[in-house]
Amino acid sequence: MTDQAMATASGQVTDATFEGWDSLDWRERRERRLRRWLEPAGVDFVDDAVREAYRERVQCVIDALELRKPSRVPVCPMMGLYTARYAGLTIREAMYDFTKLAGAWARFHEDFEPDFQAEAILPGPVFDLIGGKFLRWPGHGVANDAPWQYVEAEYMKADEYEALIADPSAYFMRAFLPRIAEAFEPLAALDPFTDILEAPGLPYSLIPFAGPAVVDGVRRLAAAAQAMLEYLDAYEAMSRDLTARLGLPLFWSGLVKAPYDILADTLRGTRGIIRDRYRQPEKILAATERFVPLQIDAAVRQMADADSPLVCIPLHKGADGFLSDADFREFYWPGLKAVAKGLTDEGIVPVFFAEGGYNDRLSVIADDELPAGSVIWWFDATDMVAAKRALGGYACFGGNVPGALLALGSGAAVEEYVTVLLDHVAGDGGFILGSGVMIDDAKPETLKALIQAGRWWTGR
Repeated sequence: MTDQAMATASGQVTDATFEGWDSLDWRERRERRLRRWLEPAGVDFVDDAVREAYRERVQCVIDALELRKPSRVPVCPMMGLYTARYAGLTIREAMYDFTKLAGAWARFHEDFEPDFQAEAILPGPVFDLIGGKFLRWPGHGVANDAPWQYVEAEYMKADEYEALIADPSAYFMRAFLPRIAEAFEPLAALDPFTDILEAPGLPYSLIPFAGPAVVDGVRRLAAAAQAMLEYLDAYEAMSRDLTARLGLPLFWSGLVKAPYDILADTLRGTRGIIRDRYRQPEKILAATERFVPLQIDAAVRQMADADSPLVCIPLHKGADGFLSDADFREFYWPGLKAVAKGLTDEGIVPVFFAEGGYNDRLSVIADDELPAGSVIWWFDATDMVAAKRALGGYACFGGNVPGALLALGSGAAVEEYVTVLLDHVAGDGGFILGSGVMIDDAKPETLKALIQAGRWWTGR
């Protein structure tokens, strides 16, 4: 098991390069993280040319982030399940056979040579072992070559806001987690850990852990954890090989969520949160505020041993059409901005993955309370010329090449789309080229056209 996996598993947050951290401002903290990204520890590059290729790729993103014009536009198509499908694997094979996944992973990167590594594919055995009920995945509700599907439901009841706000950790242990996976169900009957107040009472507090259901649940969780560690060992070995052999960095190293999306996606679901906005809006605001420090803390722990200081924040329920402008300003943006500000203060770079259209949001997200050059916006169906007008000189942005064009179009059509896009928005820097969505389906020729057109573009 790698040192990074061990640190992640144990929750350790240590890094000798961060000595004197508390005395640094946000720019100095980020500079330290960026230096670590440029010079990753423990990577034995095969030769100096590969090392320089790695550094160039990272430096191009740093320049774009800091609103300078890089030596060339960085190209980062967001890869979903395509890495498996390109190698002829079913999604089930990719989720369960890590040896086959490693081969598919290597083949994709060798053939396409993107600037950054593809995203990971979920490990199926973990969901088997916990008895997951919140997901349908190949062999468990969908076909072997179908994408996994999240099962949205009201996993949190409308009258449980106060319990959530009072103690989120206890609420997740005793209410939310038992509802989404069988292995967690016995935890609902456990007393709160805050009942353990003095040493003489500790032995009595341990008695519930002897229950057969609890013992079985803990065994299942331990088995799932072991499966996850095996997956991490395989994934990190693949990732380090790509870095050392091909000079390919990771783009982002962690993931957190917008506070509103924790409620609207994970807990209450779309229908539940819509009702709550009318019936108990004050509870939504209190809960999103409660989630802010938890998301910041989660990101800091994920970054403890990471190379890339970028953290993905996928935005789901903030897109045009999900909320009115007034509701976006009241319920969505304040919590998200507070998380971004907290991450920025720690030298971490938030990457807002704005799924859907954010055309109606551009005037709001160009918020001068976040320092210029501190975040990255990744757009899907947003008007990029309008985004340039709103964010140019303030925030790096990127993405936008449509997934449908990659799946159904021609190489020539993709090359034309990319060239026109770059001509309009990339001339003075601050832009990263990529797909607007995670790519599950594409033609090899369209994906290669995206990468090559971005790499060959010289600007106007």
